[in-house]
Amino acid sequence: MTHLQFKKLQILGIVKQLFSQKKPVSTQTSALLLATGLSFSIFIPVYAAGTNSKNISVNQKSQLISQGGKKVEITLVSYAVTKAAYERIIPQFVAKWKREKGQDVVIRESYGGSGSQTRAVIDGLDADIVALALALDTKKIEKAGLIQPGWEKEAPNNSIVTHSVVALETREGNPKNIKNWSDLAKPGVKVITANPKTSGGARWNFLALWGAIVKNGGSEAQALNYVTQVFRNVPVLPKDARESSDVFYKKGQGDVLLNYENEIILAAQQGKTSPSYVVPQVNISIDGPVAVVDKNVDKHRTRAVSEAFVKYLFSSEAQREFAKVGFRPVNSAVTKEVQNKFPKISKLYNVQSLGGWDTIQKKFFEDGAIFDKIQNGQR
Repeated sequence: MTHLQFKKLQILGIVKQLFSQKKPVSTQTSALLLATGLSFSIFIPVYAAGTNSKNISVNQKSQLISQGGKKVEITLVSYAVTKAAYERIIPQFVAKWKREKGQDVVIRESYGGSGSQTRAVIDGLDADIVALALALDTKKIEKAGLIQPGWEKEAPNNSIVTHSVVALETREGNPKNIKNWSDLAKPGVKVITANPKTSGGARWNFLALWGAIVKNGGSEAQALNYVTQVFRNVPVLPKDARESSDVFYKKGQGDVLLNYENEIILAAQQGKTSPSYVVPQVNISIDGPVAVVDKNVDKHRTRAVSEAFVKYLFSSEAQREFAKVGFRPVNSAVTKEVQNKFPKISKLYNVQSLGGWDTIQKKFFEDGAIFDKIQNGQR
């Protein structure tokens, strides 16, 4: 050991002792530190101003410091159709946080197909919050180690922030007189839906078709027969819901498009379509989950503001904005306010009543499962 290295170790011991005794560092000691090339930052522990640090973990200390700055940035990753709602909700939350916490929040936004967004987050897109089209996508991010198990219990309503249902969108005037699920299996009716192997929206469509039988007194054998007949009427299987809409509207194919109710309402508001549609009375609740991406918020030190934003999404103010663009609210007070805006559903069921997403994926959509057998004529 060189003489200089020995002196550095001596000084290190002196300074550690001084900090343990909470004594000020003398000018002489400061000079010694600078002379040996050492810095106060090596020794000075990190404290949030005005906080007793004795019982605060390293992660908590970092979090307090992060949230104490003048500005904090977070990233929201969601699926495309939610953009119209979040464009209204985000400024409201930003103003509320500034008013209550005195801190500026910048919320960066990313929108796209739910499946694509899921893959992007797993591959490194630094989302602090994900609001995807189905819990199966959120579960994939959980399995990748980015979201802690039990995220469903971290927010109200089991973390489901929006509802919708499947609607049957027809040509203007409904020339094929399509009124219910049974009409989709009739000869000569061309049905447009995406491929449930590649599209989250199409999975909802498939489950709605299946549930139209099993949730209305029919057997699974009858459901298989019915869904097979419907897919015989499907001329093409686009990869996602957006392509399905393009096939129906831009290419003029099909007599009926299976679509989210909220998509139809929003498109009409934006003047893109003049819709003619029906909402079947036996229907599936399309539940949109929201979750904090634990690994990323801990890395970014943004947990406090991220969790507050998620909580805000369940408020009456935010739920009203979701309702304005066609989503069925999950907030009971807002549901009462807008109940006349949406057709009533006599039999509404959810994925849990069909066994949950893990069971559904294995039963219907994995390679060689029911959907593949329908497509391959292996019923």
